[in-house]
Amino acid sequence: MRKKPILSNVQDIATTKFFNIQSMDVAFSNGEKRQYERLKPEGNGAVLVIPMLDDDTVLMIYEYSGGTDKYELALTKGKIDTGESPIEAANRELIEEIGYGAKQLSFVKTMTLAPGYQSNFTHIILAQDLYEDSAQGDEPEPLEVVKHKLSDLENLVYNEDLTEARTIAALYMAKEIIKNQ
Repeated sequence: MRKKPILSNVQDIATTKFFNIQSMDVAFSNGEKRQYERLKPEGNGAVLVIPMLDDDTVLMIYEYSGGTDKYELALTKGKIDTGESPIEAANRELIEEIGYGAKQLSFVKTMTLAPGYQSNFTHIILAQDLYEDSAQGDEPEPLEVVKHKLSDLENLVYNEDLTEARTIAALYMAKEIIKNQ
């Protein structure tokens, strides 16, 4: 049976607008000790939303990504505000980013990006039965909303603009969920 290591001496060693970098001493059950560092974001995690216009049409966005310095094709996503549930955050992000809300929002899975050194969680939400709605968001420029077909997912995942692993995994999960509904 796995025995979780004991953490000690957890310290913030650097802080930015979005992340705390923490150092921590880790003592394993076999006596081994290591020092780890991790990115520890502030807040309540994030949502990534799969907005389905119908059983085959997913709405995606092109959004500038500072990490890759290019416009990336992705699903709607954003931070969970204080006091919001992942479902509430998902619907708010949909309304702000793509101009639709959803009457049916279903939790799919919680994912991590790089659990070896990041402690952030992303909740994947499937949004169906969409209706038009809009609200001002925090994006620095309008997002380009595009339609893609889940029936063409095998080609879509090779699109050079689609590089985010969370989006790719979420699309495959949505395709399977919808097929089994």
